[in-house]
Amino acid sequence: MNILPQRSPKGRPAAAQPVEFRAQHVRGPGKIVADMADLASRLRSLLAMHEGRGIRVPLGGQSFDVVVSAAGPTGRAAVAVMDETQLGTCGPVIEDPEASWLYWLVPPGTTQQWAPHPYGVCFGAPHTIALPPLARIEPPGAYWFRECRSDRLVPARPLWDLLNQFRPGPTPHAGVAALLPPSF
Repeated sequence: MNILPQRSPKGRPAAAQPVEFRAQHVRGPGKIVADMADLASRLRSLLAMHEGRGIRVPLGGQSFDVVVSAAGPTGRAAVAVMDETQLGTCGPVIEDPEASWLYWLVPPGTTQQWAPHPYGVCFGAPHTIALPPLARIEPPGAYWFRECRSDRLVPARPLWDLLNQFRPGPTPHAGVAALLPPSF
C-alpha cells in the first residue's frame, strides 16, 4: 500500500479528502486509543529492524503465527520443496542453529486450524517471538534462512504436508514445552 501523497496527472497535488470525526473516536487529553498504541509499538519495532536490531513481536492478530519444527538436513529439504511450492522462494523462515529449530512464519489464525502434529508445533497469540535483524542472513545466532518479504508467508496446509513427508527430527515438542510457563 502506497501511503505517499499522490499527484494529479498535471503535476498538481491531488485534492485531500475530508476527514470525518465521530464522537466515539475522540478521547480526552492524555488518552491513547488502544489501536494507536499498538500502531506506535509496531512502528518502533519496524524502525528497530531497519536499524539492524532484533525485536520481539506478538504473534497472531494481523501479523503471523509461527510453526516450530526441527532444522537439520530434513528441515532444510522441506524448505527447498516449499521454495518450489511458492514459485521461487519460500515465505519467511528463521533458523536457530543453537536450538536446531526452524520457525516458519505462517498466516495469522493458523493456530486455530493446526491440529496436533508430530513434527511441528504452532503458536499464535498471546505468545511473542524474537525476530533477528532483517540483515542477518547467516549465523551466528538466529538468522533468516528465508528472508522476510512483504508479499508472502508460508502457507499452512502445504507446510503441514511437507512436515509429514520429510519428518524432520528430533520433534520440537519436548524442547518447546520446556520453554513454556507451567500454566500453558
